Amino acid sequence: MQKDYEKKLCKFYQKNRRMPSFREIGLITGLKSTNAVSKLIDRLVARGVIKKDATGKIIPKRLPGATRILGTVAAGFPSPAEEELVDTITIDEFLIANKEATYMLKVSGDSMIEAGIHPGDMVLVERNRSPKEGDIVIAEVDKEWTMKYLKKQDGRLVLEPANKKYKTIIPGDELKIAAVVIAVIRKYH
Repeated sequence: MQKDYEKKLCKFYQKNRRMPSFREIGLITGLKSTNAVSKLIDRLVARGVIKKDATGKIIPKRLPGATRILGTVAAGFPSPAEEELVDTITIDEFLIANKEATYMLKVSGDSMIEAGIHPGDMVLVERNRSPKEGDIVIAEVDKEWTMKYLKKQDGRLVLEPANKKYKTIIPGDELKIAAVVIAVIRKYH
């Protein structure tokens, strides 16, 4: 039952980008009394799922499927780092706008290595997104599938690799764009 309550709170948070009020917790969990809601909140605080700020307002700490955002880090010159809970977010929430049209593909080959896409990486792609010049696309060209930059050359669409070892693909019969790459996911360990 406890896990069911956590899931309901997580869904509310993901939809509304805020934690529910006591009254809203009662509505979404089916708990009738404020005392029952208060006991549920205390149990969730004890389990480390949520916490209370200085004013008693509940804030997410470890909701299922959510990852904490602890601030920023400099990728240029070093700067003092402070760990501060800024927010929480799910990977889906961060990367996916259209869940029904989004899927992942595992990368093989090195034709996109200079774009930072390596063999073994996963690419997140979205169907139904209108491709534009410069997008990395999943395309069927002359009955074969590939992932390349979509470019224009002499007024026609071509597929350009991101590796000097490979040549630009100039479609012969047909070119179908199936999806646009929206993210690259690489696991280091």
